Amino acid sequence: MRKRILIVDDEPSIRKVVSAHLAREGYDVVAAQDGGEAIEALSEQLFHAVVTDLQMPGIGGLELLAWCRENQPGLPVVIITAYGTVGSAVEAIKLGAHDYVTKPFDRDELKGILQKAVQSEAADARRLDGRYGEIIGAVGSMQRIFGLIDKVAASPTTVLITGESGTGKELIARALHERSNRSDQPFITVNCGAIPEQLFESELFGHEKGAFTGAVARKPGRFELADGGTLFLDEVGELPPDLQVKLLRVLQERSFERVGGVEPLHVDVRLVAATNRDLASDAHTGSFRQDLYYRLNVIPIALPPLRDRTEDIPLLVEHFLARFNVRLGREVRGLTPGAMHVLANWTWPGNIRELENLMERSVLLCEGDEIQAEDLPGLGAPGDTLDAGELEAMPLRDYVRAHTAKLERARIIQALDSEDGNVTRAARLLGISRKSLQTKMKDYRLRER
Repeated sequence: MRKRILIVDDEPSIRKVVSAHLAREGYDVVAAQDGGEAIEALSEQLFHAVVTDLQMPGIGGLELLAWCRENQPGLPVVIITAYGTVGSAVEAIKLGAHDYVTKPFDRDELKGILQKAVQSEAADARRLDGRYGEIIGAVGSMQRIFGLIDKVAASPTTVLITGESGTGKELIARALHERSNRSDQPFITVNCGAIPEQLFESELFGHEKGAFTGAVARKPGRFELADGGTLFLDEVGELPPDLQVKLLRVLQERSFERVGGVEPLHVDVRLVAATNRDLASDAHTGSFRQDLYYRLNVIPIALPPLRDRTEDIPLLVEHFLARFNVRLGREVRGLTPGAMHVLANWTWPGNIRELENLMERSVLLCEGDEIQAEDLPGLGAPGDTLDAGELEAMPLRDYVRAHTAKLERARIIQALDSEDGNVTRAARLLGISRKSLQTKMKDYRLRER
């Protein structure tokens, strides 16, 4: 994959010269005229390094560096500075910049610095491919979670993972297991919401032959199967009350009996639980045992919903594109800026699972080598979800308004697409003011970033 570099400088000549030089070196280059435009680009595309001027009107180089450290930690940032402000560049290094060059800079020097930057451990770690298996995340909240995993993975301490459906709770549980000294032992999963209540006790603790009708042989439960390894209780908030009592006793005594048995069994199991419910609230109201909640909530890990980490969408999109291109035998290169705008402004009720399913469908059905906004079914403005029957049933005025809104939104996306997502240039192309375009983008859920 060609490395993509973001050049940020308020001088057009510098942008042009540096872009041409790096393009000859085999990089994909995107240019921005200030820090604000750079943040827009960083929010919509994956970059492997940023080369930014230090002094710029509006958002300067140090502010852009601070944004990168907070939102995309590990992304190498190279500072361009004049001889008179080398001290500021050194200060930028202390604040986390990868390196700096001085104007007028030597092209070979910049080439060497960038080669080290894009091949650095930090650049590779930012992508997170392999470091945590399928988990992708560069925003600060995800980086803090990865740091917490590193700290607690090796311990036997119970972990409670919370988050909405589709946020990747099982992936976090697997990462905890794989980075522990139990990684060569079993990782056993129990979906507490999918087991009939009458079979729950047998599933968790096993049963003896003849314990109940149909128990024709002794069967080990999930706790036994997980001995020496990790037991993952997904949707633990769905445990029936009597099982909550028994689970609490197992956690306290580290022993249990099979259904129909009298011999206590002792196992060495690391327990990881997960839920999309507010267990603290359930414990307060009495619908979940308070004492069990405190036993489970020793190390809490709260996963953010995708709508709160939209900066990760380009990373996730690239990850899913690579996977589904291989699986489906396609060669889709990426998404247009207009399509990325649509993804960034969706509310993602299904979180990463919804994005994954959408990318599989889009890769399969895409006609060209890039996914357009029109290839993302179901992610339009509110009126776009109306079917033909609903439209035909509208009064004439509403019918015209709905169709006009669809046409207007499509034209705005097309303009943003043709101008690589630049709001100012798109507004100029549309013949309206930037403020008017921003208002329309808000109306159509095309948030400016």
